[in-house]
Amino acid sequence: MAHVLGQNQYGKAENRIVRISRDSTRHEIKDLNVSVALSGDFEDVHLTGSNANCLPTDTTKNTVYAFAKEHGIESAEAFGIALARHFVDSTDPVHRARIRIEEYAWDRIRTSDGSARFTGPEETGHSFVRNGQETRTTEIAYDGETVRVISGLRDLVVLNSTDSEFRGYLKDGYTTLREAYDRILATQVTARWAYGFTGRGDEARPNWNRCYTQVRRHLLEAFAGTYSYSLQQTLHAMGTRVLDNRAEVDEVRLELPNKHHFLVDLEPFGLTNENEVYYAADRMYGLIEGTVHREGVTPVIPVA
Repeated sequence: MAHVLGQNQYGKAENRIVRISRDSTRHEIKDLNVSVALSGDFEDVHLTGSNANCLPTDTTKNTVYAFAKEHGIESAEAFGIALARHFVDSTDPVHRARIRIEEYAWDRIRTSDGSARFTGPEETGHSFVRNGQETRTTEIAYDGETVRVISGLRDLVVLNSTDSEFRGYLKDGYTTLREAYDRILATQVTARWAYGFTGRGDEARPNWNRCYTQVRRHLLEAFAGTYSYSLQQTLHAMGTRVLDNRAEVDEVRLELPNKHHFLVDLEPFGLTNENEVYYAADRMYGLIEGTVHREGVTPVIPVA
């Protein structure tokens, strides 16, 4: 009995791309996850192993990044249409292209007075928080006498598109990392904070909801307002700002994975990349952890 090759397709899935538009001091960001699938005259690829009609999946990946530079990303829809038309119209064996795009929205970090971030007399507009509700957390411990409250949040994704460096670090024979004088700094914040509240006697309870809102605000404003030479420095600034502004909090512990963004090499396509088009990696990542607490206070937040 004969066998027949049925429906088939191939491509490059989940091309993570971040496009920063730097036409003014108010930066714009597009963050996409692009998957490409091509169908067409690919029988020989399967049946005989001939790759004569096969456009490499690596080429489809390169096209995504090059198009982001050449055409920009006005919208996910327009970008996807441009890609699909390119693959079908420019490659004879390709008869159908399917482009699937997930877009991750970012909001500008704003100060308590409602303005966008300022570092001077002009708005810089380069600090962002990923749109989408983070998860609020709390942990209560009670031993019959004392209440311990540890509140927090997780999955708060933030990004600075400039004002971050990483240089002057220790180097040895295995060091290949190049020093960065202007980089994207992005992280997914997990924060926990311990209250001084013990629940004893007539001790006043903190306004838990207000404190959560204010701690979140101070974390964001510290992230946005710190010219960062390392993520460790930013971590300390975030914890310190909370303690400086919220008397009811005694300790802050932060876990900040470094969400790396690497510049894409566009030179093979005759294009320059002036800190505009990035590959957003989700593996591997640096994990920066630390606790900031008041002097004389014994830390109580456990290491996760």
